[in-house]
Amino acid sequence: MTPYLAPTSGPGPNSSQTVDCVVTGATGLVGNNVVRLLAQRGNSVRAVVRSADRSLDGLHIQTARASLDDERGLQAAIDGASFVVHSAALVHCGWRHRDEMHAVNVEGTRLVARATRRAGARLVHVSSVDAVGLRPDGIPADEETPPGGMPECPYVVTKREAEDVVRREIDRGLDAVIVNPVYMIGPWDWKPSSGRMLLEVGAGKGLFAPPGANDFVDVRDVAAGILSAMQKGRTGRRYILGGHTLSYLDAWRIFARTAGRMQPLGIAPRPIVRTAGWVGDLASVFSRRELPVNSAAVSMSMLSHNFSCARAQAELGYAYRSFESTVSDAWNWFLDHGFARPMRERTALAR
Repeated sequence: MTPYLAPTSGPGPNSSQTVDCVVTGATGLVGNNVVRLLAQRGNSVRAVVRSADRSLDGLHIQTARASLDDERGLQAAIDGASFVVHSAALVHCGWRHRDEMHAVNVEGTRLVARATRRAGARLVHVSSVDAVGLRPDGIPADEETPPGGMPECPYVVTKREAEDVVRREIDRGLDAVIVNPVYMIGPWDWKPSSGRMLLEVGAGKGLFAPPGANDFVDVRDVAAGILSAMQKGRTGRRYILGGHTLSYLDAWRIFARTAGRMQPLGIAPRPIVRTAGWVGDLASVFSRRELPVNSAAVSMSMLSHNFSCARAQAELGYAYRSFESTVSDAWNWFLDHGFARPMRERTALAR
C-alpha cells in the first residue's frame, strides 16, 4: 500500500534515526487510532509514552519514553520526524485539577510545539471544540466563533490556552495546524474515555437523557481528518472535525438499541439536572475526588454543543460515516475487550 505521507528520506535535525510521524498521547482514544491508521498506511511511527501499555501491543512501531514535562525527552523523541501529532491531554469536566491541567494541556503543549519547531517538523495540534465558542443565536459555531457560551472550567480554559501557545510558536516559525474534534466514539478506547457514555447506557443507566445536544463522530474519521490536515492543512489554521448533530436523547436511543437495552424514558428536566450538579459539587467537598456529576459537567450537558465542519470538508476532504455503524463498532469493541457484557450474559448473572 502506498504510504499516505511522504516517507522521510534522510536524517532530521539532531537525529540519526528518521520517522514519518511522532504521536503523543498514543495510548489515548485519538492517539491510538492515529497510530494504527498511520501503521496501516505504511508509515513509520514513533509513539511517545510514559510507560509500557497494552494498547500498543502487536503494533510495528517505535516507542519513546517521555512525559510532557520532560523537555529533553520530548526533543529526543521528536528529532528526526517529519510530522508530529500532539494528542496528549488531561481531560476532566469539572472545577478541580486546574494546576494539573495547566501543566499538561498548556505547558506540555508548549514543550511539544517548541521541540517540533526545533526539529523542523510539522505539528498537528489536537485541540477540542470546547476551545471554540458557541453562538448565542443557536447557529452551529465555526472556527472563527469567539470564545463564550461554555462554563469556564479548567478544561475549557486550558485547551484554549494551549491553542494560544501553538500560535505563539507559529509566530516563531513553527509549521502547525490545529484540529478541533467533536464528541468521539469508536474502537481502541482503552481508558475508556468518551466511550464511557455508551457503556453507561449499555449498562442500563440511561433512563433519562440530559436536555442538551452534541455533535458525535467516529474517532477513526477524526484520525483520517488529522492525517489529511498533515498534508493539506494551512499553517496556523483551525479545522473543526465534526459529525452528526443529535440530542442526547436521540444518541442514547441508538446506544440503548445497539446494546439491547430498554430505551430512555425521556429527557431529564433542566431544574433537576441543575440541582444534581449542585449536589455533586457539595458532595465533592466531602470527597477526595470531584464526582462526575458536578455543575460544570451538567452545564455542558444542557448546551446545544453544535459546530460546522464545512471548512474541513472543503479544504481537507473530511468526511464521516453513519452514527449507527460507529456505535455498533464501538460497542462490539467494548464487548470483545471485556469492558461490557452481552445482554444475555447480564440476564443470566442476574438469575
